[in-house]
Amino acid sequence: MDQPRRLVLASTSRYRKELLGRLGLAFDTAAPGVDESVLPGEAPAGTALRLAIDKARSLKDKFKDCLIIGSDQVASCGGERLGKPGGHANAVRQLRALSGKTAQFDTAVALLDARSGAMQSRVVPCQVAFRQLDDALIEAYLRREQPYDCAASAKAEGLGIALIARIETEDPTSLIGLPLIALTEMLSRAGLPVL
Repeated sequence: MDQPRRLVLASTSRYRKELLGRLGLAFDTAAPGVDESVLPGEAPAGTALRLAIDKARSLKDKFKDCLIIGSDQVASCGGERLGKPGGHANAVRQLRALSGKTAQFDTAVALLDARSGAMQSRVVPCQVAFRQLDDALIEAYLRREQPYDCAASAKAEGLGIALIARIETEDPTSLIGLPLIALTEMLSRAGLPVL
């Protein structure tokens, strides 16, 4: 089917690319090149929203007639931000800290109509309650899945689900990194319905 507008995902994340692919729309991806530093006093949801908007805007001049999607996720627990661990030792530390606790994942999505300048944006929160995790369980999980590029060191869409007691969110795709329920509503308002 012919799409009325070209769609661009301002991300190099394979997870976001896979999620967007579920919608069956043709799209391009491009690196947004945005400084992801946290601003002083900024709440996790505020960081996620600002970065999602900045990512979409960063490609406006390159893709002048397109709909551009920006997204960002910030995970936190007890006031501490949980980034991507990058390696085994950090992942062990994160999972030990999350044992028996609930983490908050704030995932923002922004849709910029580069033609008109109209911006839609939204933060979709998700709470993830972790089971009690002992060192043997943590080691077994990390050896098998190696989720070193995932915030909070667990992939809920994979084997990491075994570490989780409960997930509370209005959009399960938000936890993976791109809230598709919110995005499909935005795309429809922008004149690019998924169905």
